[in-house]
Amino acid sequence: MRVISGTAKGRKLFSVPGGGTRPVTDRVKEALFNIIGADVVGASLLDLFAGTGGVGIEALSRGAAFVRFVEWQRAAVKTIRKNLAHCGLDDPARAEIRHMDAFALLQQPADRRFDYMYIAPPQYHGLWEKALRLLDASPTWLAEDGWVVVQIHPNEYHPVPLRHLRAFDQRRYGSTLLVFYERGEEEPPTPPEEKAQPAPLQG
Repeated sequence: MRVISGTAKGRKLFSVPGGGTRPVTDRVKEALFNIIGADVVGASLLDLFAGTGGVGIEALSRGAAFVRFVEWQRAAVKTIRKNLAHCGLDDPARAEIRHMDAFALLQQPADRRFDYMYIAPPQYHGLWEKALRLLDASPTWLAEDGWVVVQIHPNEYHPVPLRHLRAFDQRRYGSTLLVFYERGEEEPPTPPEEKAQPAPLQG
């Protein structure tokens, strides 16, 4: 794992000991930030289930104004701190680490709005859906034109009826699926034959 672009380009990231996290691959991370493009500059990002902190660190390296890392595992929190320092991105005004349960955070009143929210919990426990539903119940965490990005295994995905969020795209990279949500009306059911051919992003 490494930082792909920006001020910390090429810096290798330390891994979390053990197998309790799901780090994003460089291929998926690069594809994600190619989609976001220059909009990451000056943006704020909430990195839930942050693990190594790879997504949030990539955002900071590329010019994000602020990233909040939320992680419950003590070893992962230590790894995020180590990676931020290693990349020269440990400015407390730009990088904040919350050692807490992601679900507990989403049940609190929003203290700021984020342009991007990245949800990548451990696989096959339904945690992505729980986080998505909590966020849908408290959409003020997300900026009006913000995105929620869910990272899961393709086999985990199913349409989730939501009131305030709408799935608008999917991108599959091998055994990783990124599902993009934005503010909108209730998400309509997706016919099975359409799941494999999501509409492309515009612009």
